[in-house]
Order: sequence, then C-alpha cells, then structure tokens
Amino acid sequence: MKKLLKRILALLRQIFQQFSSTEQPSSPPSYHPPAIPIPPIPTFVPQWHNGLVLVCSQCTVEQFDGSSHRINKSTTASSELQNWLKSRLKFDGLWGKYRVVSTSCLGVCPQGGVVVVLRHDAVGQQCFIVRPQGEREILYSYIKQMHKY
Repeated sequence: MKKLLKRILALLRQIFQQFSSTEQPSSPPSYHPPAIPIPPIPTFVPQWHNGLVLVCSQCTVEQFDGSSHRINKSTTASSELQNWLKSRLKFDGLWGKYRVVSTSCLGVCPQGGVVVVLRHDAVGQQCFIVRPQGEREILYSYIKQMHKY
C-alpha cells in the first residue's frame, strides 16, 4: 500500500510539473468579450475649429429694463446676447472661425445672468456668468484674446 501511495504521489508531481511548465501566466485567465465591430460615422473638420461659444438658452427667460418692464416680449436675454455675439463676430471678420450656439440648461441657473462657455482647442474651456447688457463687451474681449492663440 505504501508503494502504491508513493507511486501515485510521484505521478501527481510529474503531472503538476508538466502542467506548470507549459502554462506561463500565474494569474487566473481574464475574460475578454468578443470584439463587436463599431460601424464608422462620418467625421469632419469644422470651419469654426478656432472656437465655440455656448450660450444657455434657459438663463434669464425674459429680458427686463431697469424698471422691471419687458424690453421685448419675443426675445430673451440669452437670445439677445447670442445675436449680439454673432453680429460682433461678423463685424470683426471672425464669424466662421467661431460659432455661437444656443444650448439647453447647463445646470448653473444664475439670477440675472447668462451662462456662457467658451471652448478653444489651444486654451481649453472657460465658463462665465455674464450680465447680458453690462458684461458682454468683457465677454467679447475674452473671445478676442482666445483668437490670438
């Protein structure tokens, strides 16, 4: 019986040695799901690659003058700021290099201000809360400063 046990142990050692010498990784095998091909989507380089100006369309739903009377019932402070930026960019010959886009709520919701995000590849992104009438020139100076890069 002892001889039989010794023989079985020797065979088991031999099997384990062969198995361990052929299997290199000591870690358990990892699961890799089969690669699912992703269909291509057309891409393009936009003409406004210099910069993108996002203006929240939900900020300051109505534009008021100093006495809390509506200036224009058909426009909002956001759309007024967006239109002013477009006009200014066109006047300075920068329209096309920059794009002004209206977005839905950006989640900041300031009182009396409009959230604006400036995006430029060289500079990154900057987020502002702008009082539409009082600070739009300052905002535009940031855009022009980005243009230098």
